[in-house]
Amino acid sequence: MTQSVVLQVGQCGNQIGCRFWDLALREHSAVNKKGIYDEALSSFFRNVNTRSTQGCKPISLTPESQRPTSTEIGLQANQFDPRESRDQRGSRTDGDGADTCRGKICSLKARALLIDMEEGVVNEILQGPLRDVFDSKQLITDVSGSGNNWAVGHKIYGCQYRDQIVEKLRKTAEHCDCLQCFFIIHSMGGGTGSGLGTFILKVLEDEFPEVYRFVISVYPSREDDVVTSPYNSVLAMKELSNHADCVLPIENESLFDIVSKIHQMTNTGKLGSAVKQTSLITSSAGGIKRIREKPFDAMNNIVANLLLNLTSSARFEGSLNMDLNEISMNLVPFPRLHYLVSSLTPLYTLADVNVPSRRLDQMFSDAFSKDHQLLQADPKHSLYLACALLVRGNVQVSDLRRNIERMKPSLQFVSWNQEGWKTGLCSVPPVGHSHSLLALANNTCVKPTFRDLRERFMRLYKKKAHLHHYLHVDGMEQSSFSEALLSLSDLIEEYNQLDASNCGPAVDPPRLEIAV
Repeated sequence: MTQSVVLQVGQCGNQIGCRFWDLALREHSAVNKKGIYDEALSSFFRNVNTRSTQGCKPISLTPESQRPTSTEIGLQANQFDPRESRDQRGSRTDGDGADTCRGKICSLKARALLIDMEEGVVNEILQGPLRDVFDSKQLITDVSGSGNNWAVGHKIYGCQYRDQIVEKLRKTAEHCDCLQCFFIIHSMGGGTGSGLGTFILKVLEDEFPEVYRFVISVYPSREDDVVTSPYNSVLAMKELSNHADCVLPIENESLFDIVSKIHQMTNTGKLGSAVKQTSLITSSAGGIKRIREKPFDAMNNIVANLLLNLTSSARFEGSLNMDLNEISMNLVPFPRLHYLVSSLTPLYTLADVNVPSRRLDQMFSDAFSKDHQLLQADPKHSLYLACALLVRGNVQVSDLRRNIERMKPSLQFVSWNQEGWKTGLCSVPPVGHSHSLLALANNTCVKPTFRDLRERFMRLYKKKAHLHHYLHVDGMEQSSFSEALLSLSDLIEEYNQLDASNCGPAVDPPRLEIAV
């Protein structure tokens, strides 16, 4: 079994990462009833013996937020609870503690680095129910932040913390038997996420060139409250195009629309929907939160569930499991065209909403509709380079083939890759559902997102507005802006050329006639 490491960079990256680890523990606890450290857990968690006593007792995998309190039921004798004091659990050993490869779970540690140039979000995580999943050796924080300035995150903090980042990355890699993939979670609009996040991406390419780099990038909305977000996003885009293996762009506007639809369903009771009392969109008092006031928890939950489904084959067994490296190999025909549009169904799992389960055929139709895209795009009416389908649950290969054949006539694939489908089957479904489907499309429909970003960039750049904040940073020159703009324009042009070359049905070249 291979291992992967998650790098959470900036406020957005750490908030999404926190949701991912919480939901991953919930998912493993539903399968791993005996508290055994197995290969599924080892893919994203270490088992560390931090106790002074010999042997390990089985513990609960369930996140603290999902457990009843000790005053309600009393703690079971064989259950480790993260709220116990260190003295109750025994003193910690020096260093990281000894990794335990087999047997009972001792203390799970996420294979992750938490990086932010402000302490607020990381401190909040360390004081929350997941505090024992991380330790100080996995943290890199500062106090001043990047001030929504890509140059500060990339040039100043990148240089300042490079050695520390490399050291912690190497330590994390040493705990892996077979390191397969790095996941970077960050936002594009801020300073730390875009600047330091893309700096780390280049570090990973230099230090671990053979390890795949997946980037989950959250793009700002058109009404973003960060004035300089177009600058930060375009500067970051150049680094993503040059140094990532796969990028999953996710738009805040799409996430907000999805959460709004969920909110509308729970208010109207459409389709017999109901909100569970343990839902992320319910308050501690049991009442529905007004999602428009603070939608970020539910929005982050959507991205975390995308990650859960993306990594399901790496974490669980399946009849047709798909390795993470197969996604890049099969979906990226050209190095720079590695931006994949993601869609997920059922969506309503993401907010713990009870709705009637969708049939598999309906889910395939959902996955190719605009309502289920995490990017405001329409792949169905654009050109496909390739498409991957990651299905979870009790699904047969014949079900996949039947639905692919059904969808084919309505999808336009590039002429030289008409059979560009990659499929994966994981036998373990999401908690509370019989099956789910994640579709990843390499499609020219990303062009409007990139064009819109370029237009917003140009509105500022033509006036040279806010440039002085960036040019005051050592090592930052105005040529960086023009180079980033050129890189984005070249990327858009590559997609344009693909669209132009595939207009109309493919025509075989004329045969050479030889005179006799």
